[in-house]
Amino acid sequence: MHSLYLASSSPRRQLLLKQLNTPFSIIEPNIDETPIDNELPENYVSRLAITKAKAGFNQLSIAQQKTAYVLGADTIVSLENNIMGKPTSQQQAVTMLQSLSGKTHKVFTAIALYYLDKLISNVVVTEVTMRPISIEEAVTYWHTGEPKGKAGGYAIQGIAATFIEQINGDYYAIVGLPIFATSKLLKQAGIYSLTSNRYQNWL
Repeated sequence: MHSLYLASSSPRRQLLLKQLNTPFSIIEPNIDETPIDNELPENYVSRLAITKAKAGFNQLSIAQQKTAYVLGADTIVSLENNIMGKPTSQQQAVTMLQSLSGKTHKVFTAIALYYLDKLISNVVVTEVTMRPISIEEAVTYWHTGEPKGKAGGYAIQGIAATFIEQINGDYYAIVGLPIFATSKLLKQAGIYSLTSNRYQNWL
């Protein structure tokens, strides 16, 4: 019997993974998220998701590892190939939102599944267009507390939804976990199916 673990402390990712209606446990690996010089956004986010999955796997006991499937995920915002971090001050948050204001940027979300010395991963890229955002709006938004700890300084599932003109791609990937791509990854590993034995008595 397999055991699925989510290597993330993000409550958003936990809620999204629950939509697959498959049991999982939480582990919280601590990794270095410092970008490498000149690292492209797709390479960076993929490296972090893989590192989280492997680090989470290594936190388990040898007995647990025999049946463990560890899912790592990471999300970043990029404007013109520049990786935007998570603001820790009002000045950083306002600067980020002003740089995104009235423009289209990309959100990269990587997922990685590590098990039995095997690794499968994927990166989902979504384009987001924001309306023009005034400095006053950016400052007010910062004081809601929502931008803190969020890639690019905004949370699309919250108040920042009013900033979004258009999305081209996967909304759930922007929130933190692309549900379709994740289900596909788990199916590829042979541990997820909507018609699994758990539901046979319904048929």
